Amino acid sequence: VQLQASGGGLVQVGGSLRLSCAVSGGRVGSYALGWFRQAPGKDREFVASINWSGGDIYYGDSVKGRVTISRDKAKKTAYLEVNNLKPEDTAAYYCAAGSRLISSNMANPHAYDYWGQGTQVTVSS
Repeated sequence: VQLQASGGGLVQVGGSLRLSCAVSGGRVGSYALGWFRQAPGKDREFVASINWSGGDIYYGDSVKGRVTISRDKAKKTAYLEVNNLKPEDTAAYYCAAGSRLISSNMANPHAYDYWGQGTQVTVSS
């Protein structure tokens, strides 16, 4: 399974971005997808996840209310829309896929099997 994240960039405070994660290879329907982010010197942080077939969705506490995760089965692509961006949202954003994800481990990066290369989001004040 290969994951290609894109859509990052430089955004002003209060702006919005939509990140994309294109999935190829493997049985896409067998995987749940997650978004994580990592700022320099910090641990990787769970942002959101979605079950590919069922649409079960989870959000991290630090972004809840400002992000929306979705997926387009036909395009084999997952999306993460982030609104009202803040300087603390500055990080590299990674998408990941896992086949053994359940509600209790969706936020655990070690539960994911495949990772994309990351896309940088920088929020300027």
